Amino acid sequence: MTSILFATSEARPLIKTGGLADVSGALPAALREIGVDCRILLPGYRKVMDALPDLHEVARFHELPYFGNVRLLEGRIPVSETPVYVIDSPWHYLREGGPYQDALGKDFPDNAWRFGLLSYLAARLASPDSPLDWRPDLLHGNDWQTGLAPAYLHYAGHRTPCVMTIHNLAHQGIFPPEMVEELGLPPESFDISGVEYYGNLSFLKAGLYFADWITTVSPSYAEEIQHAHLGMGMQGLLTDRRDHLTGILNGIDTTDWNPAGDPHLNCKYSSRATPGKKGCKQALQAEMGLIADTDAPLFGVVSRLADQKGLDWVLQVSGGILDRGGQLVVLGTGEKTIETALRNLAHNHPGRVAAFIGYDESLSHRIEAGIDIFLMPSRFEPCGLNQMYSLRYGSVPIVHATGGLKDTVEDGVTGFVYREPNSHGLWVAIERALALFAQKPAWRKMMLAGMKQDFSWEKSAREYAALYDRLLT
Repeated sequence: MTSILFATSEARPLIKTGGLADVSGALPAALREIGVDCRILLPGYRKVMDALPDLHEVARFHELPYFGNVRLLEGRIPVSETPVYVIDSPWHYLREGGPYQDALGKDFPDNAWRFGLLSYLAARLASPDSPLDWRPDLLHGNDWQTGLAPAYLHYAGHRTPCVMTIHNLAHQGIFPPEMVEELGLPPESFDISGVEYYGNLSFLKAGLYFADWITTVSPSYAEEIQHAHLGMGMQGLLTDRRDHLTGILNGIDTTDWNPAGDPHLNCKYSSRATPGKKGCKQALQAEMGLIADTDAPLFGVVSRLADQKGLDWVLQVSGGILDRGGQLVVLGTGEKTIETALRNLAHNHPGRVAAFIGYDESLSHRIEAGIDIFLMPSRFEPCGLNQMYSLRYGSVPIVHATGGLKDTVEDGVTGFVYREPNSHGLWVAIERALALFAQKPAWRKMMLAGMKQDFSWEKSAREYAALYDRLLT
């Protein structure tokens, strides 16, 4: 049986800030379902420690170079029963705030140390020096927070194969050059053929340079990041490594996201029995203070409120949506200017616009179930999950033609895809959707086509398993 150590900085349901957590919680479980012994390595944040009361010590690292004394604990993720190793280092992880930022939203100043430790232990557990009886055949790192692991293995002379997955190239883990020595990397590593990136240390550059294979979370994003527009300065390296670069589309948890059995809904439905969706719309309108009108096209957004997500375009077309009799509900948190604009929009249009600023997992399910049309106009989107949730819930998505959005939504068949990267392109797609919404049989046909798509994790897991086998043979 192939054994994989899956190193990540977050994993649902233990700790989550975005899509990385969804992948890190679901992919290892899906791999185990098809016979791969995949185990997770995760920092011991307060939320993680609280969620895993049955953790027990399996190793202790005394006087780790540059990191101090650290314990390694083992437990299992609830429900999936996926084994998880947790790094118990209170000095690094047991603090208020999220995984990367404090309670005020500022990056922790010692993030290089915190995720240098994660990378170091990932490499250590994947090497012959591991104190565990279990040793992985391959190390799978995720995003910049684990990027130094392949470099640590390389400079220690270990040949354990490494895969690095890019979930979002925009986040690169860049730190001052003096951190190279402080993190225990040799001086010769600070080179263009190493961890150096425009005069600084880049965790992500290290991972992409030293990994045996690079994956991204959709085929289109794998192509896009080889060009300047979305390469974020890494396009040269990625183009050089294109023969070792693959895009594997993320899946979704089809048990958690299932309108026929969703515990967050009072009105269940499926592609074979859709009347319950109307009840979900009525319930959502009542919950969010919208006018009770099942004939009004109800638009929804569930998103991080950031420039990348195209929320400024949504604000620019909101007047047109309301003029055409539509309603809008938004759930998300992020940039204060966008939050304020959405609050003002809701205040100025009571009963027509509702904005919940914050994050509520249960509400996100009710929004996906209750809306007619889901807006996801991201400027770029490595994969995206909400458009797949929307398809499964019969909420027709409107998406910008980028990354995983164009890989999962078929224009005119399961949703609407627009290519012009601005509010005008979004509005033209909205007009197309409104025209079809008025034709109930045609709308139902599109809705059902989306609900019948298969975005389960099994297909993705088999692609990863095949990649692991290629690297190991």
